Amino acid sequence: MTFQSFAGLELALGSLDPRAVGEQPELVAVHVEDGVDGVVQVATVFIPDGRKQYFLSRLTQYVETASDDRAKNAALIEGIQSVRRATIRELWTDPADQFPNEPTALIWWEVWLRRRDGGERQRFAGFADRHGLNTGEQYLGFADRTVALLQATADQLADLFESIDDLAELRRPHDVADLLVSLPAAEQSEWVSELRQRVEAADTGAPVVCVLDTGVQGGHPLLADSLSVLDAHVVDPRWRPDPVFGHGTEMAGLALYGDLRGALASAHPVALTHRLESVKFLPDSGSNDPALYGGVTARAVDRPEVQASERHRVFMLAVTGLMSAGSQTGEQEGRSPEAGRPTSWSATIDALAFGRAIDDTDPELTYLDRDEERRPRLFVVSAGNIRDVNASDDHLQRSDLEPVEDPAQAWNVLTVGAYSETDDMAGAPDLHAGYVPIASRGELSPVSRTSVVFDRKKWPFKPDVVADGGNVAASPDGTSVDTPENLALLTTRMRRPGQGFFTTTRDTSAATAQVAALAADVQAAYPEFRAETVRALVVHSAEWTSAMQAHADRAANKTELASFLRRYGMGVPNQERALRSASDALTLIAEGRIRPYERESNANDGKTREMNLHELPWPSDELEALGESEVRLRVTLSYFVEPNPSSRGWTGRYVYPSHGLRFAMRRPEDSVASFRQRINTRARIGEGRPPKLATDAGWLFGASQQQASGSLHTDIWTGSAADLASKGAVAIYPVAGWWKNRRAYDQSDQGVDYSLVVSIEAPEVDLWTSVAQQIKPIVVVET
Repeated sequence: MTFQSFAGLELALGSLDPRAVGEQPELVAVHVEDGVDGVVQVATVFIPDGRKQYFLSRLTQYVETASDDRAKNAALIEGIQSVRRATIRELWTDPADQFPNEPTALIWWEVWLRRRDGGERQRFAGFADRHGLNTGEQYLGFADRTVALLQATADQLADLFESIDDLAELRRPHDVADLLVSLPAAEQSEWVSELRQRVEAADTGAPVVCVLDTGVQGGHPLLADSLSVLDAHVVDPRWRPDPVFGHGTEMAGLALYGDLRGALASAHPVALTHRLESVKFLPDSGSNDPALYGGVTARAVDRPEVQASERHRVFMLAVTGLMSAGSQTGEQEGRSPEAGRPTSWSATIDALAFGRAIDDTDPELTYLDRDEERRPRLFVVSAGNIRDVNASDDHLQRSDLEPVEDPAQAWNVLTVGAYSETDDMAGAPDLHAGYVPIASRGELSPVSRTSVVFDRKKWPFKPDVVADGGNVAASPDGTSVDTPENLALLTTRMRRPGQGFFTTTRDTSAATAQVAALAADVQAAYPEFRAETVRALVVHSAEWTSAMQAHADRAANKTELASFLRRYGMGVPNQERALRSASDALTLIAEGRIRPYERESNANDGKTREMNLHELPWPSDELEALGESEVRLRVTLSYFVEPNPSSRGWTGRYVYPSHGLRFAMRRPEDSVASFRQRINTRARIGEGRPPKLATDAGWLFGASQQQASGSLHTDIWTGSAADLASKGAVAIYPVAGWWKNRRAYDQSDQGVDYSLVVSIEAPEVDLWTSVAQQIKPIVVVET
């Protein structure tokens, strides 16, 4: 029911909301509006079945005592001008002129539900499901209200109002990020306190994401329990330890929680499995000498490793520089003919990832001791941003022409681009009314860079994966762009006096932080896994969105598919897929070591030495029973190379990688013996070049990816289950690298590590149980 006051008077709201024990009338919404004689107050009250007597008895008491000087319930009754049955318009608590006027227009509504018996979400979702209405993915819970999003017409919403008793208020959708960043600091503090009570920080021995950035404000209440004072470092001891700029603190929030919308909208405990480290990588004023960024990075890596040498960590770097034609960091003018070539910075990171310790006092790439045991490291690096997005551009074409920034071209790193998870402007602030998102949902972010213009014979595909980096919206007149809070990611803010705890961020930096968090979670789940394996699992877990997949489906040939790969990488990583198998989606992981080259006693040039044959535990019986049913096989090979950064043509003995590895899969017509012989023979005859695999039908990328440059190779095979049943063997073999032709530097005798991940997807068939019973040592080394 809706109660309306006389003009200029207020209703006795306390009497309309008795708050007695048991189900009583409940005041659900109050607003003011212009009446005939002035401003009136309108209150909507939910009256449960059988509870009308609450008001009737008070009205009777008032009538019976009206002649007295103190009539009973006078404050309640005398303030009421009218009472009527409520409609959805009375539940609208935003400004009245913002109520949708078209009853059949399909729009998004913010629906506030009464929290009473815990079943309000189920009733709301059930109505939406029965009527084919879209709802938001998240609910926001308060003490006595649950907030949800519903896409419906006003008429459909009126049906909902008549069907369930849970509706309390209706509002224009407000994105959580927009809501929080606009709240005063004191109110934000309440949200922080509520979340902090639910957060279960990882213990001090857990893996960490080491944020190489502007420094992290460790005193932020949402970060303090996961970042020890001892784990906050600076590259230069002359720098102040506290951050001056907020970027590092923003990245830390995403590296710990991901988009904070999820944690804040939930009522459940938030159990963290990793922690944080911070290294202030950039000075508070000016900038580092571009020529020394390799040395700066080496120092940044050294600081936390000295402090906690045995800790598992993921290094996250969201600082990039433009590559010029001369391979030095600086402003780029137009397209570089050598996009993708190594720089001293990218080569340093490749050497650090390979496991070398580097003397950072020398501007040259000088190893402390190449004979000491290597210590491989995992780096997650942002692809870099397009800084001058134009609303009139075809943003995909623009991204294809903008190469990833230095050092994202490094071979051994996990390079992350950005895609746009949302294109919904329903929750946009008034400031951005009329703005239109540039990228459609699931598409590449307008700011994300690619490796489409790289020389594909020399340089690897980048990015490796993409993650949510928000979106960019064009102004109504198409002359400018901006990112409203509803299109950005919510994270922690570096606080200054009087400021709040939350802010929003976007772009490839935000995407990189989230992938670094996933990599650390993989390390937490499998602490024995190598860095190469963690990288492989993150990439192997990735899937293309439907918007991305549409481009692959339209590709006319392998060349276009290669461009597709160099734009999106392998897609969006998925934590569930990275951490565990499903019964019908089996993942096999093998960590191996191979000695790539050997030579005669007096020869400088070597030849290939070993091939590893993995006879995998294979669900052959289950696959054969499926016959011609379509199944999918995916293979990812990950290893790290020692870089040769000198620019001497990048061929022969001067190629960039110390060694290369490739995989080949047994064909249906092969026996294990003939498969072994085929790979061995072709590797020998080809002087380490990979065998031609183009005739092996069914691979998505084929030879263009399996034989491409880089230290990560991945491909997807689709075919019949019967053909896959006989594919249970994978060969890993070496191809050319500079170790092969430089005897003095060749360390093949020590062996090099690699990680192989193979997965099978056969819907509705239990593959896991069969394979789990077969697990045994599976590697045979062929010399």
